[in-house]
Amino acid sequence: MANDTTADLGAYVKKFSRASVLVVGDAMLDRYVYGEVSRISPEAPVPILTVTREVAMPGGAGNVVRNLTALDASAAFVSVVGDDQAGSELTGLVGGQERVEPWLLVQSGRTTTLKTRYIAQGQHLIRADREVTMELSEKFSERLIRIALDAMAATTVTVLSDYRKGVLSESICAALIKGAQQLGRTIIVDPKGRDYSRYQGADLVTPNRGELAEATGMAVDTEAGIVAAARALLARHQFGAVLVTRSEDGMSLITPEETRHYPGEAPEVYDVSGAGDTVVATLAAALAAEVPLAEAARLANIAAGIVVGKVGTAIARPSDILSAIAPATGALQKVVTPAAAAETAERWRLRGYKVGFTNGCFDLLHPGHVHLLEQCRAMCDRLIVGINADASVKRLKGPTRPAQGEAARAAVLASLASVDLVCLFEEDTPIELIKRIKPDVLIKGADYTRETVVGGDLVESWGGAVALAELLPGHSTTATLARLRN
Repeated sequence: MANDTTADLGAYVKKFSRASVLVVGDAMLDRYVYGEVSRISPEAPVPILTVTREVAMPGGAGNVVRNLTALDASAAFVSVVGDDQAGSELTGLVGGQERVEPWLLVQSGRTTTLKTRYIAQGQHLIRADREVTMELSEKFSERLIRIALDAMAATTVTVLSDYRKGVLSESICAALIKGAQQLGRTIIVDPKGRDYSRYQGADLVTPNRGELAEATGMAVDTEAGIVAAARALLARHQFGAVLVTRSEDGMSLITPEETRHYPGEAPEVYDVSGAGDTVVATLAAALAAEVPLAEAARLANIAAGIVVGKVGTAIARPSDILSAIAPATGALQKVVTPAAAAETAERWRLRGYKVGFTNGCFDLLHPGHVHLLEQCRAMCDRLIVGINADASVKRLKGPTRPAQGEAARAAVLASLASVDLVCLFEEDTPIELIKRIKPDVLIKGADYTRETVVGGDLVESWGGAVALAELLPGHSTTATLARLRN
């Protein structure tokens, strides 16, 4: 990738915070039930899942909103939920996100779509869906259209996220696309089904390869076939452009004037759940930030490559995209944000690795530090080290510390073979970082007791352990600095 192009893409990513996007579509609740399987039920030939934890998050169109806010964009969200527990939980999750203006209408008698995935040792055992697909009444549709058009006037780009659960009927799609044309707004559609006539006149549609084949009845197993099918859609429904997602093979952008193919960006495909939502969200954020379509598609392709290498219905953050555009080299690849550390720890756990965590200032790394970290690594399969940022060290150690800045301290730690990730934290204690990473084992030096280890009670509450490592006598940063001063 040329340096000037890299710089341009990085500048575009930094503009995402200016973006305002409206999302209209089918909201769902995604629930993940994690556990372990060690035996078969005596009642039937099925595995017994011992549940260890559960996680719920917005799904469907709600996941598009979640991806937008992860990109630092602002979002308005118009959808419908049922008057049930899942609807209430989903409303709370959406409303709890920053930079979101939610308009979740409650329809009496409607069942909120709930998808529950049961996962053991990193493998999906089964998915259980609860839903009733029903279109909205005429009066309810009019209300939704009125609210959506008001929100459209206050935003720059509109996304129609269609999962065919009843929210985006033909009449609602037509009204919103017409409204976008009248207001001069860009409209992006994540389509479903065979008949794309309901999306007539949209600026951009984003089918995957299978959806493109279903909509056109054409073979799409080659790039030429994909282009021919996409051009058929352009001509048939007066779309401005078609972006075809091709899983590990990347994407293809087809407009009336040109065709661009973007190769796959993922070094490792772990989970494709929600990747299409990430693509749509990144496109919307980029276009709302006035990024040209070709570069917006390129950024969406990079973001998709990031999320398929993560666990579950994942998201891509600006820092992730910037790292993918201009990756750190050598040991600096190990220095990550708290969010990235938490996601990596989750991926390691699902692969069966025990995740360890320790922390400190690590100012002027000495043999005592090295000895401690080697012991920490021996107690786990993957070790994350939290280090106090400069401001935190000053508060704890005094105005003359640290002797080395946070970037230097992180780089030195990351160069050690015993350390798998390094993560800075600004607070005086690592408690918030521990909450995010949820380590299986929390390790400190033997100058602590189990009762005085910060976060120890938390780690034990989710089934983890607290361990103490022996210290190598005669080594300390304070003593080293004193000798240097003398």
